Amino acid sequence: MTDAKMQAATPLEHGLTTEAVRRAVQSGQKNEPTKPLTKSVQEIISGNFLTLFNLINVILGVLIAYTGSYKNLLFLGIAIANTAIGTFQEIRSKRQIDKMAILSEGEVTVRRNGELLHLKREDLVLGDLMVLAMGDQLPLDGVIRETKGVELDESLITGEPNPISKSVDDPVTSGSFIVSGQAIVQVTAIGSQSYVHQLTEAVPTEKARHDSVLLNIINRIIKILTIVIIPLGVILFTSKLMIHGSDLNQAILGTSAAMIGMIPEGLVLLTSVALAVSARKLANRNVLVRELPAIETLARVDTLCLDKTGTITSGNLVVNRILPLGGQAVGQLQVQLSNLTDGIYDHNATAEALRRFLPAATVPAKKIVPFSSARKWSGAQIQDTNYAFGAPEFMLKSVPKSLQRQIETYSQEGYRVLCFAETSELETTGLGEVKPLALILITDELRENAQNTFEFFQNQDVALKVISGDNPVTVSNIAQNAGIAHADQFVDMSQTGEQPDYAQLVSRYTVFGRVKPDQKQQLVAAWQEQGHKVAMTGDGVNDILALRQADCGIAMASGSEAAKSISDFVLIHSNFDAMVAVLNEGRRVINNIEQVASLYLIKTMYSVVLSLIFIFLESGYPFQPIQLTPINSLMVGIPSFVLALEPNYARITDKFMKQVMEVAVPAAICVVGYISLIFVVGGRFFGLPYAETSTLSVILTGAVCWTALLAVSKPLNRLKVLLLGTMGAAFIFAVIFLSPLFSLVSLFNWGLASLYIPLLISVYPVYFLIQESLGKRVFSRIKWRSSN
Repeated sequence: MTDAKMQAATPLEHGLTTEAVRRAVQSGQKNEPTKPLTKSVQEIISGNFLTLFNLINVILGVLIAYTGSYKNLLFLGIAIANTAIGTFQEIRSKRQIDKMAILSEGEVTVRRNGELLHLKREDLVLGDLMVLAMGDQLPLDGVIRETKGVELDESLITGEPNPISKSVDDPVTSGSFIVSGQAIVQVTAIGSQSYVHQLTEAVPTEKARHDSVLLNIINRIIKILTIVIIPLGVILFTSKLMIHGSDLNQAILGTSAAMIGMIPEGLVLLTSVALAVSARKLANRNVLVRELPAIETLARVDTLCLDKTGTITSGNLVVNRILPLGGQAVGQLQVQLSNLTDGIYDHNATAEALRRFLPAATVPAKKIVPFSSARKWSGAQIQDTNYAFGAPEFMLKSVPKSLQRQIETYSQEGYRVLCFAETSELETTGLGEVKPLALILITDELRENAQNTFEFFQNQDVALKVISGDNPVTVSNIAQNAGIAHADQFVDMSQTGEQPDYAQLVSRYTVFGRVKPDQKQQLVAAWQEQGHKVAMTGDGVNDILALRQADCGIAMASGSEAAKSISDFVLIHSNFDAMVAVLNEGRRVINNIEQVASLYLIKTMYSVVLSLIFIFLESGYPFQPIQLTPINSLMVGIPSFVLALEPNYARITDKFMKQVMEVAVPAAICVVGYISLIFVVGGRFFGLPYAETSTLSVILTGAVCWTALLAVSKPLNRLKVLLLGTMGAAFIFAVIFLSPLFSLVSLFNWGLASLYIPLLISVYPVYFLIQESLGKRVFSRIKWRSSN
């Protein structure tokens, strides 16, 4: 073992003993747990509480406390409570996701004390013998101790997708995966010493592959506000104190109210919590979400690429019959094929189906060439004869016409047709002269809910494409039976040449057969180049490249560790129909956040405009912090969290800014207009004191925000009507019966009532008149960019 000279060779016959493992653990040579998918509880708490806006809130709280008006600190308590509730939801979701991660996590087969044990990765120790087969990903660095032929894909490390043959004493690197054959690998590096650990440490907890479109837009808004809030607050404070002669306490309270209004409190938190709650719901449906933004990404997918086995079909393969071609008896063929299958020692679904069908092997294999997705065949030398087994098109240089007709006939009947043959040469690079001995017919059953699931996606304008390594005729037949539209349009990718026109292929065909792993990746890339959002399902090592290329990767828990490790979703029960719930959850989050975001931005817009106006007015800012509390909590905070969790599975429109503008701009104009009218007309012409003008400002602003809440709640249902009624009643109760708490004057004043009653009556028609006018004259002329 050239790469492990400093480490004793572990006996192959029995592996490490219990005592050796104990010593390794005591000396710190035990592997470390894998990095969790989710943030830690501490990271969630600090990420939600330690924000710039919360810092501004604390500073404003200190300044307000200085004035001695402690009731104006109520906004701080509500902000903390909202953040705490959101944090609790996120932590609750994290724990559920972590439980699902444990369920989806594969175990490593290890030889200890002469027995094969299935251990978690963190239980491995230095010197352990890992027994690995096709589809397994190397969890730790090691050196090959025994193999009859193994090939590794190191593309996750080197970027090169070509399989690499490995022999005894060759070093292997964690993160690579076995594409063919099997091997016993001795662990030579654990924990922080292994390559995969170093690679993981360099990657953030939440991978950067997915960007949340919603969070990106909201963060852009927040960046702009960050630039605006502090300078505008300083200017407003200076203006009131230095120019207009306000006392220090009033200047602090007015400026604090303005800055609190500008902050879209909880909007980012709401989006994160909505995604976290969706992940928890999906976990309850046995879907592991590896990245929260992937929920949103899948909701935007318009092209879904399906692997036949495990997605359309159940993967429970059954050998139907063996058809002799060379005059040999079926019994003799079964013995030869059994020796070959046993000698190659593959563990894929086809090999397992053959083992169930064939008698026990009698002769051991000598030289073997294990199956790989690129070759589409496997082979072995039994006594002095070379045998091969696999796809006829890849084994035979030219398929005789009579044999081709047979294959096509059985393929059209839905059988998977494989060839068993003798060959003069047997090398990983190819076969010599091939003599077909038999055809093997294999069947696979459709998944129980496949037709309903595919019908749902097609009704949602998601184009379904089938990419498979099997015969295209067989795949097309199965896809048609599953109800996939245009499944009769198929192509054999083995006949398209070395440099096919992928753009033309993806535009023309729905079913792609005899596809090699690198071709799967190229097909996905071709759809992406045409502007499509692509999701890919898979379960084997042949799907790795395509899963990584796709905008959204979906793996089956029954599939290979390598496929699961790079996918965005893992279906714990390998149930593809669970993806309906994922699509719906993504749409719910996007649609609801797009709707409720406008509620947060109303107060941001009117607060910025009012701050600019009141810099030049002698009067104090129209609100105190305490007066914004019933508006922010009853018209924005509580309703937004309720509406964000409502079922809303409509197609994505990607009109975030359009929806925000159509609701928030008219509302902000109304608020600014009413407050200007109150202070100019009420203050100057009627001589209303500041206490009464600020009270009128609060009830008119609340009425406008309630009207905007009504607009975003449409279409109405019982829950929404109850929500509107409850929030409206709570606001009325607050301004009437809790007026001293919120620094409001009594509304039981006929002089004041003669002003606020007509104004309140006008709010609804004025709001919708402005909305209609802007919609026809302004918003209809704007070419809204898709948030995609």
